[in-house]
Amino acid sequence: MDGKAWIESGKTAIGIELGSTRIKSVLVGQDGTPLASGSHTWENQYENGVWTYSIDAVWDGLKDSVANLLRDVKDTYGLQLSNVGTIGFSAMMHGYMAFDDKGELLVPFRTWRNTITEQAADILTDRFRFNIPQRWSIAHLYQAMLNKEEHISKLDYLTTLAGYIHWKLTGEKVLGIGDASGMFPIDSATGDYNSQMLDSFDELIAADGYSWRIREVLPKVLVAGENAGRLTEEGAKLLDPSGIIKAGIAVCPPEGDAGTGMAATNSVAVRTGNVSAGTSVFAMIVLEKPLSAVHKEIDIVTTPVGDDVAMVHCNNCTSDINAWANIFAGYSEAMGIPVDMNKIYTTMFESALKGKADCGGLVGYNYFSGEPVTGFSEGRPMLIRTANSEFSFSNFMRMQLYSAVGALKYGLDILLNEEKVPIDKMFGHGGFFKTKEVGQRVMAAAMHAPVSVMETAGEGGAWGIAILALYAAFRESGQTLPDYLNNVIFKDGEGITIEPDKAEMDGFDVYMKRYVEAFPVEQAAVSNVKEV
Repeated sequence: MDGKAWIESGKTAIGIELGSTRIKSVLVGQDGTPLASGSHTWENQYENGVWTYSIDAVWDGLKDSVANLLRDVKDTYGLQLSNVGTIGFSAMMHGYMAFDDKGELLVPFRTWRNTITEQAADILTDRFRFNIPQRWSIAHLYQAMLNKEEHISKLDYLTTLAGYIHWKLTGEKVLGIGDASGMFPIDSATGDYNSQMLDSFDELIAADGYSWRIREVLPKVLVAGENAGRLTEEGAKLLDPSGIIKAGIAVCPPEGDAGTGMAATNSVAVRTGNVSAGTSVFAMIVLEKPLSAVHKEIDIVTTPVGDDVAMVHCNNCTSDINAWANIFAGYSEAMGIPVDMNKIYTTMFESALKGKADCGGLVGYNYFSGEPVTGFSEGRPMLIRTANSEFSFSNFMRMQLYSAVGALKYGLDILLNEEKVPIDKMFGHGGFFKTKEVGQRVMAAAMHAPVSVMETAGEGGAWGIAILALYAAFRESGQTLPDYLNNVIFKDGEGITIEPDKAEMDGFDVYMKRYVEAFPVEQAAVSNVKEV
C-alpha cells in the first residue's frame, strides 16, 4: 500500500517522543514506513538549582508537534488524519514528577539532567546492592525525603514524563517496563518491580510515618504489546484542540527514550546493543547473563519486553558542539556570509576526519552539567591545550567529537574490558550520526566494535515508539518483539556498517589517557569558576 492508502484505511500508528531539545511526532504505515512528521523545538531551564521544563511547555510543545504532523499529512496527501490505528508516547527517562491525590504537580518537574541526589543514590545502592544512579526516580524521591521536603507527605503518585502524558491522555497510571526500570529496579523474572527491594525501601522509611507505601505510588508495569488504554475525549482535546484526532485510539504502554532507541535500532535481542547520541548519550547492551559486580558507572535497565540491559548513560554529548556551531554561525554573519546551519554542522563533522587520530594533543570537556559516570556533580565546558599542541580546526573538531563521547567510553571500557560483555551487533542513532560516516567512525573507535546506522535512524525515538504502537496491534499474532522487528520492520536490511580503524582506536585511547589525567583541571574549574 502507498502512504495515502495506509492513511485512508487507518492502518497507521503515531509515535510521539519528548526529547531533550525536540518533541517529534511521526506517522507510520503498518509496515513501519514513515509517512509524515512534525516537530517542536524546546529547551530545559535551570531554575532554583534544578533543570526543569514547565508543564505549560510540555503541553504547548506536544500540541504544536501534533499540529505540524497533521499539517504535513494534509500538505503531502491532501487528507485529514481522522482515522489512526494506534498511538504511543515516549519521553526522556528518569527524573521526578510527584503528584497529590488531586493530580496536581507537587514540585517542578526534575529532569534526568539533575545531579542533586548523590546522598540518596549512594545509600540506596549500598542497601539494594544494585546500582541506583542519581537521575533515577527513586533516588529523587529518597533525596527529597532526606531533605525533609514538605511535599512528600502529600505524595499520591510518582511517574516519569511519558507516564504523566499517558495518564492525562488515557486516565491509566501505567508505564512500559523499560521506562519503569529507570524509576525503580525491575525483576526480569516477574516483569515487575523487584519485590525485595520494594520491601527494603518501605523498611528504610518506616520510621518517618508516611501514610503511603512505595508500591502504592508507582505506576503499574506493562510490557510491550499489552493493553495500556485508549485515548479519552479529554485526552484527544489535550493532544489536538482542532478535533481532527478522535478519542478511542488504542494506546501502547508509554516508554522511555532508551526503550524506543532499542526498538528503532532492532537491538532488543540478547547480545545486541545500540548507542543513542544527542543532547545526552547512552549505550545499551542486552545481557545474556548478570554482571559479576555492581558498577556505579553502569545502570541495569530493561528492554521493552523486560530483558536486562547494561546501560552507560552520560548527561552531556552534543551541547558543546551546538554551542560552537552557533559561534561559527555568528562569525559568518559578522563576515556577511549567508548562514546555513546544516552546512556548518556538516563542515564541522567532516573536518574532524582530517584531524590527527589523537587530536594533536588537544583535550576538552563538554560538561554543561554534572557527569556522574566520571564523578562530577557539576560541569564546566573546557578546552585544554599546551603551547606545543597542534591547534588546527580539524584537530579541534575531532577533539569535540571525542569529548562528546569521552565519558561514555570511560564507562564502556568497564563493561567491555572488565565484564567481558559480548556484542554481536551495535547500532547508532541520534543527531551525532546525522553526518554520513563521521559519527560512526568516532563511535566505532570508542567502542572498538563495528557500528551500524540504518536509514530509519534519523527518525529516532518517535519512530521507535510508533513501532511499539504497531506491535501492540500485532502482538496477538504470537510473534515476540525481536521476531516482529526482524520479520516485519527490518526485513529488508540493517543499514550501513563501519568497522573500527586501528589508527583511530589507538588515537582515541591516547586521547582518553589525557582526558582522564586532566580530570583535576576540570574539577578545579568546577570549584573555582562559579555559574553566572
